[in-house]
Amino acid sequence: MNRQLKIIFFDVGNTLLFPNRERIHAPLAERGIVPTAEHLRNLECRTKNQFDGMMTENGTTDRSFWWMFYSQLLTELKMEDAALRDQLVTAIRNSGNWDQILPDTADRLQEIGERYPIAVISNADGRIKDVLERCAIARCFRTITDSGNVGYEKPHQEIFRQALKSMDANPEESLYVGDVYSVDYLGATSAGMQAILMDVPGAYREKSVPRVESLAELQVVLRSGASLKR
Repeated sequence: MNRQLKIIFFDVGNTLLFPNRERIHAPLAERGIVPTAEHLRNLECRTKNQFDGMMTENGTTDRSFWWMFYSQLLTELKMEDAALRDQLVTAIRNSGNWDQILPDTADRLQEIGERYPIAVISNADGRIKDVLERCAIARCFRTITDSGNVGYEKPHQEIFRQALKSMDANPEESLYVGDVYSVDYLGATSAGMQAILMDVPGAYREKSVPRVESLAELQVVLRSGASLKR
């Protein structure tokens, strides 16, 4: 990240906010099944790498990720139930169910925002601003670009172009922080932006790509100009 940096854009899901698993997985709990956090983390890592391979090969859309995730989860739970899978996928695609936030997120965003203007680019359902407001961090961002409103999803370059335009930003002076390599990292870099993965579960520890695992680590990189973790 040696080029001059002036503006930072953030993804939301699995970057700043996380799914409300208790609410989303209620249909599983009703059947007496509660997947462990470790199982879900491990499955997320595996699914991300599988999904990236499919995206790289044939451009599968972002929407298929959760179908893959829950299909595999139910297989591993020995519950081959298409209706249940579809119910889980619908629930996790509802932006209102992404309301889990780490305690220091607002403070760290405020600190980053004191140095750089920050904004959001999210694949969502047109309601991500409402969720950010409910989680008390919407005020941190200058603009919020939601695919449900602009009509393009990452990794399509147009959603990045519209977000850059909303901030009057040059792509080469902008950094994008997101969690999926094929959608966020490749989408942003194809639009001419700098990019880094917010790799909270460690899915990309073996991949040669700029990555951090927390906002605190991102702050260290931004303050020191240290080499991004690869």
